[in-house]
Amino acid sequence: MSATPSEVSLGMPQLPAPDYPADVRARLEADAGELISRYPDSRSALLPLLHLVQGEEGHVTRTGVRFCAEVLELTTAEVTAVATFYSMYRRKPGGEYQVGVCTNTLCAVMGGDAIFDTLKEHLGVGNGETTEDGKVTLEHIECNAACDFAPVVMVNWEFFDNQTPGSAIRLVDDLRAGATVEPTRGAPLCSFKETSRILAGFPDERPGAVEATGGAGPASLIGLRLAKGEPTAKVVSPRTGGPGARTAEDRAPEGRTRAAEHLSSHDAPQDTSASDPSHPSGPVTGNAGDPGITEEGE
Repeated sequence: MSATPSEVSLGMPQLPAPDYPADVRARLEADAGELISRYPDSRSALLPLLHLVQGEEGHVTRTGVRFCAEVLELTTAEVTAVATFYSMYRRKPGGEYQVGVCTNTLCAVMGGDAIFDTLKEHLGVGNGETTEDGKVTLEHIECNAACDFAPVVMVNWEFFDNQTPGSAIRLVDDLRAGATVEPTRGAPLCSFKETSRILAGFPDERPGAVEATGGAGPASLIGLRLAKGEPTAKVVSPRTGGPGARTAEDRAPEGRTRAAEHLSSHDAPQDTSASDPSHPSGPVTGNAGDPGITEEGE
């Protein structure tokens, strides 16, 4: 039954949602069957199934909601309630790369707010919007769970630690240009659709991708090492040069550079972090070497 003019004026959805083409439907049903088989209760597979349909079209469409509802014997209302609750599911088309800037408390004071404002101006988009070339969707993220390396940016949920406004500009420019971009840690980047399929629970079949995965850096694990009684380097106050602060030579074992050790911005100032010791109050409006960023007062 078609919608009446009054329903359209009220923004009522057009029902039913269209189905996938037969070949796509058959492929997704096979994948869904594998996911559902992992759970004692089929409805527990809803979250991975939403990732699965998101990987098909880049966002959770009405067709995707219908598919999930049918294979799990749920109502579309039940599926929609879950899909709209979690921010990890897109509700509209987005870019090939989701660039999420952490603007939660620690990242914000370390420079996350400045990075987000800079990227909005540089890309010409607002929060949740996508560049005209369809490459980048910019979002502010409440927490990237990497406070040790603040400020943090994530691209398709891969970490880019200790960012500055300038490094973030270079990052998005490289993404839009198709240049190879390597996360600070973790697997190589892939598209948002490919990431969604991996999050659904299917293996990353790219050569070397699994071996490249990882997680916490040394700064994140120091508490665990202390709890085990293992010897650790002295922990110093963030961004201070007082007694006990380590020099670059102290921090870098023989044959390794500071960059290779990947210290936290809280452990000691780094060249790649906005935690400049000459500005102990935090990030500044300008940073030498950052394109498009000028020192305050200039």
